[in-house]
Amino acid sequence: MLHMSKASVDDDAADLVSGGDPSTQDGSSAPATVARLVTDRGHAQRLADLLAEQFEAAAVATYEQGAHWCVDIHFADPPDQADVCARLAALVGNETARAFRFETIAARDWVAASLAGLTPVEAGRFVVHGAHDRGRIPANRIAIEIEAALAFGTGHHGTTRGCLLALDRLLKMQKRRPRGKGGAARTRTRCRRAHRAAALDIGTGSGVLAIAAAKAARIRALGSDIDPAAVRIARENARRNGAGALVEITEAAGLAASRLAARRFADRGPYPLVFANILLEPLKRLTIGLTPLLAPGGWVVLSGLLPAHANAALAAYRSHGLRLARRIVLDGWVTLVLTRPQGVHPPRLPQTCVSRRS
Repeated sequence: MLHMSKASVDDDAADLVSGGDPSTQDGSSAPATVARLVTDRGHAQRLADLLAEQFEAAAVATYEQGAHWCVDIHFADPPDQADVCARLAALVGNETARAFRFETIAARDWVAASLAGLTPVEAGRFVVHGAHDRGRIPANRIAIEIEAALAFGTGHHGTTRGCLLALDRLLKMQKRRPRGKGGAARTRTRCRRAHRAAALDIGTGSGVLAIAAAKAARIRALGSDIDPAAVRIARENARRNGAGALVEITEAAGLAASRLAARRFADRGPYPLVFANILLEPLKRLTIGLTPLLAPGGWVVLSGLLPAHANAALAAYRSHGLRLARRIVLDGWVTLVLTRPQGVHPPRLPQTCVSRRS
């Protein structure tokens, strides 16, 4: 996480303050403060990701309002507005920071505004939604319930949606392939290897990608994250979505941060499907540890990439024998779908033997 010092920011940031700190009241009805920017959709979605990392103690929401989009930073307690302005200027520049306006709203309106910004997100057959939209999801869609929290991955970001679209397409490709002979023997073999995972999600955040793979294909998935809070949230999300028996979440700082972590990743593999929705430099560092874990003919879905970074990530993985199968560009972010060639067709994602009651 990047921490900015107020002293390192241009003095012009102080001009952003619009009035003093809002007055507060004791009790649950205390007002909350929101810093709001009105902009276009692409800018709003790119800013939301950056702001969510910088303002950990606040809730960041983006939503459509008429012909424009709003980016809101909701503070449950009155913030030091000068400090907020300085951090904004350091993060997004003085011009954008000056466009933010501070408002005071009732605490119950703060919660409602946060939820209103998280409308259901569609990505192929997948629909990612909050509990408040649970009853609105069509029965023929694969619903994934994710509440806004400190862990990244509510489906609204272009990187998460790109990975979900890639997964949807891969599963459709597998469905079109004929099973061929020996299906029963393969099933028995998979039962004996029930501890293995068919999908690996590195930097799982909310667990949305691991959960999506588990629900859509009835496969086991292993997710990992460096953040203990994300690990806890991802486990809760897996249980909430009825995928607790299929999704395992572990805390790990990379694939070889410790012998125990490296052994766990190796024991669950090799993986026919790997997700890594992080950033360019961590993605490049993963190549050495990731490629040995990938099953022959397996798929790797990379995201968290700006268009200017996509070719650098692609070059790193090509040097380890992978080739590009598809490039997805959404909201200024790039998702790369790579495969390790094996014959004409990639292997079918194996189903594990799981009781229907799970």
